[in-house]
Amino acid sequence: MSKRTLSIGDIHGCHASLTGLLELVAPQPGDTLVFLGDYIDRGPASREVIESLINFSGRCTAVFLRGNHEIMILEAREDPLQANLWQTHGGFETLISYGAEYDINWASEIPESHWRFLDQTKRHFETDTHIFVHAGLDAGADMDAQPDRAIYWEKVDRLRPHKSGKCIVCGHSPQHSGQILDLGFAFCIDTAAVKGGWLTCLDVATGRWWQANERREKRIGVIR
Repeated sequence: MSKRTLSIGDIHGCHASLTGLLELVAPQPGDTLVFLGDYIDRGPASREVIESLINFSGRCTAVFLRGNHEIMILEAREDPLQANLWQTHGGFETLISYGAEYDINWASEIPESHWRFLDQTKRHFETDTHIFVHAGLDAGADMDAQPDRAIYWEKVDRLRPHKSGKCIVCGHSPQHSGQILDLGFAFCIDTAAVKGGWLTCLDVATGRWWQANERREKRIGVIR
């Protein structure tokens, strides 16, 4: 089997979707799999998602990007005001998954290995042909000079072609249709798994895609 460059969109605590999707895609040792961030919050099983991602790392080359929800929990760890804000944006469901919802020392209920995973997530990833980011980017800026606002928070409707000419792969902006958004110069593969939609994996070279959801349904297709 030829080596593939694959990408998975926003998981948001949807563990059944994640495990179903990985079974369907069956990543191989030669593959590179780029996860676009937002592993936690809103969904029912953030703890299980992080644990599965940690255990997955050896199956192929895995790249874990940071999403805005990882930004929020990392800020919440040190700041009670940020912790209150984070909990209103899906963090409360994450605390429940760790059994820490009523504990003022909630951060200690999250295993150190999980904090290490979150701390080590990356801002972006590039290949010769593609740029992978959680949310968006500044079209005129080099990747090492991208502002956090664009990388973690920008909506896809503000996305423009990057000066490098590389194709952009992003998440963050949920596509409630369940279909990948194809802008020609970019693909948005957040297909709203946590809102009753699908979790998507895209083979960026071929346009083949796989999807799974919390109802354990699966489907496959190709971007035409």
